[in-house]
Amino acid sequence: MMPAPSDALAIWFVVFPGFELLDVSGPLCAFNLTRDFHRTAYDIRTVSVSGGLVASSSGVTIDTIQPPVPRRLDTLVVVGAPDTEMLSQQNDLIALVRMLAPHARRSASVCTGTFVLAAAGLLDGHRVTTHWRHTADIQRRYPSLKVEADRIFIHDGAIWTSAGITAGIDLALAMIEEDFGIENSKAVARELVVYHRRSGGQSQFSTLLDLEPRPGRIRDAIAYIHTHLREPLSVERLADVARISPRQFARQFVVETGETPARAVERLRCDAALPRIENTSESLGQIALHVGFRDLERMRRACLRVYGQPPQALRRRNRNRA
Repeated sequence: MMPAPSDALAIWFVVFPGFELLDVSGPLCAFNLTRDFHRTAYDIRTVSVSGGLVASSSGVTIDTIQPPVPRRLDTLVVVGAPDTEMLSQQNDLIALVRMLAPHARRSASVCTGTFVLAAAGLLDGHRVTTHWRHTADIQRRYPSLKVEADRIFIHDGAIWTSAGITAGIDLALAMIEEDFGIENSKAVARELVVYHRRSGGQSQFSTLLDLEPRPGRIRDAIAYIHTHLREPLSVERLADVARISPRQFARQFVVETGETPARAVERLRCDAALPRIENTSESLGQIALHVGFRDLERMRRACLRVYGQPPQALRRRNRNRA
């Protein structure tokens, strides 16, 4: 890596044996590409407790330095690993992060790196996220955290946390936007061939993934639901799409997805409504009609079941975050 200009922002990635390679390579690539559009952008280093070669969980090794106490550190990024139990026992790693963090303008984690920041005492009282598979575990271990289980990333003061693996790219793009403006972050996204970025409030997972049955009639019916949300979707109509009787369709749908057809339609409509509720000023009544709810009251009841909050509260919560 070519030397960075002296006025570049220093970003240090903290790695350790068994780290997740994509947690580093995704956001590191985004930060590095910024220098193509803003020459003084970032001075990137990978650091570890002892320095030298460090092996990732996939067996690929990267070279690191043993960090001195920094005079000037803009961003500290702690990556994750598949084994969260191992992360919580890395006393030297936790001590290193605890030592470096006070010198950084902002501290961040990718995926389960949130466990390291929490163990270092940096997250108490903060809103945080991590890989959806581990949100319940981190909330149990660190009850003072405000864990938001299905966020892509969260920016809370000087603390940034992101969800699993590729969400680190979304986190990096958001930081680039904060540092050098939206046009630079868009340019980097184009180079990476990714969406400009998913908003931090976007769900980590969708109902489509959650309901995914094996290939066949039920999957065909779910695909049909997804593309015809605005239309009436009775069991009889969906059974006709699946080419089986309504009774057999309803029974097979529950077996393969764990949901009734009606609940699946409701959840998919909520999925479609949520970005519009959170990120637009469109009236809630218009949104309800657009995604197939016959009126606002039906959407309100559905959001309460799916998200635990009515649409008005979801919109207010997102505006407060912004």
